[in-house]
Amino acid sequence: MSKEAKKPFRQSMAEWRQFVYNPNNGEFLGRTAKSWGLILLFYLVFYGFLAALFTFTMWVMLQTLSSDIPKYRDRISSPGLMISPKPDTALEFYFNKSDARSYAEYVSTLRKFLESYDDSKQSQNINCTRGRIFDQNDVAVKKACRFNLSELGQCSGKEDKTFGYSKGTPCVLVKMNRIIGLKPEGEPRIYCTSKTAWGAVKALEEGMVEINYFPPEGLIDLMYFPYYGKSLHAHYLQPLVAVQLAVNSNSTKEEIAIECKILGSPNLKNEDDRDKFLGRIAFKVQMTE
Repeated sequence: MSKEAKKPFRQSMAEWRQFVYNPNNGEFLGRTAKSWGLILLFYLVFYGFLAALFTFTMWVMLQTLSSDIPKYRDRISSPGLMISPKPDTALEFYFNKSDARSYAEYVSTLRKFLESYDDSKQSQNINCTRGRIFDQNDVAVKKACRFNLSELGQCSGKEDKTFGYSKGTPCVLVKMNRIIGLKPEGEPRIYCTSKTAWGAVKALEEGMVEINYFPPEGLIDLMYFPYYGKSLHAHYLQPLVAVQLAVNSNSTKEEIAIECKILGSPNLKNEDDRDKFLGRIAFKVQMTE
């Protein structure tokens, strides 16, 4: 069997030019102008239909959503807790009450955090009825309840500019995370306990730290609930509970673990095997003189 003779280069180039454009029948790349026009029209209609279908389905889906409130809110039924100041590395407070530089960052963070709670920033907030859920479902513009810094007592920063850190009685502010539509039952409050820190050499003795709360008993008033979302509830402020730790002078240099949790409300959880931060928070404190 003989090999097929190789075409000359000129013949190959001539055939290629003829394929690109054939002047005899006006074909371009093997198709006439009419054929190309029909193909382009088909794909234009086809992809136009797909784009229109996608746009329509997105429009229908968006009609079921609200720009103010998430459609599905069943994943998080109970709030977690946050504290301020929050150390950069971990929830561990280390300071020397005689050295202002050691706690300067904590004090600065607390001052900045409480700026939004200043009376001058709450001019649009109102005084609400204590002990009652503040329902505003039938009101377009939601009002926010006023939170007075005086409720934080010795941890308000007004009387003691160092929030107790210079006296060995440091303050930590505790707040619940916001959940739209949450209505706590009962009398929710923050309760903290002290225990031996993990890895500590010496066990925690009774009386090493005294815990005080502002407002008294760590109560969280129901008038701050429910929360309607950032868009509808623009001036809303979360209620705060100040936890003041009076560390015994004999307990300095000892690392103390503090755990705070939500109590007093049957629909607020503080224990969950899947989420150890649900309704609780733990931090460590070590003070030196």
